[in-house]
Amino acid sequence: MKKDHSRLHKVLLFLLLLCCFQTTVLSQNQKSDFWNHIAIGGGLGLSFGDGFFSGTIAPSAIYRFSPQVAAGLGLNYTYNESKNFYRSSIIGGSIIGLFNPIREVQLSAEFEQLNVNRNYDNSTPFIDEDYWYPALFLGAGYSIFSESVSATIGIRFDVLYDRDQSIYANSWAPFIRFYF
Repeated sequence: MKKDHSRLHKVLLFLLLLCCFQTTVLSQNQKSDFWNHIAIGGGLGLSFGDGFFSGTIAPSAIYRFSPQVAAGLGLNYTYNESKNFYRSSIIGGSIIGLFNPIREVQLSAEFEQLNVNRNYDNSTPFIDEDYWYPALFLGAGYSIFSESVSATIGIRFDVLYDRDQSIYANSWAPFIRFYF
């Protein structure tokens, strides 16, 4: 299993370097046009309750190849704390592909690789955890566009979902995605 994660990390690194190389080549050939195709966005999350806190920041950027096709990269950092139970830090990145077969419908595929570091309180019988967790989300949503902003609301499904390792409560997750 460790070999699979090592291979997965190598593939991710290769894809990231390939994207950076293509970005450099494109920006050298079409410097002014390149930035017209870039959109910045991401997500923020905040959740709290009786003795619980969770905060997430997840910036991302996409390159619009055409009005129908876009691809990009994202980062993710989440901090969770449950009083007298555990604290966790989750950090990672993602690669996303977006396809709009018609303007209002967006289909997405997003591969996310997260490092989960969970430290349990000494009063619990649990052992601290530090592991990598992959997720592959396939999603569909409804998009609206204005002159400078696009927003999509939809649902996505993690085809690699593992109930014991995932940071998500369910393989199905709603989303709202903004790009400027």
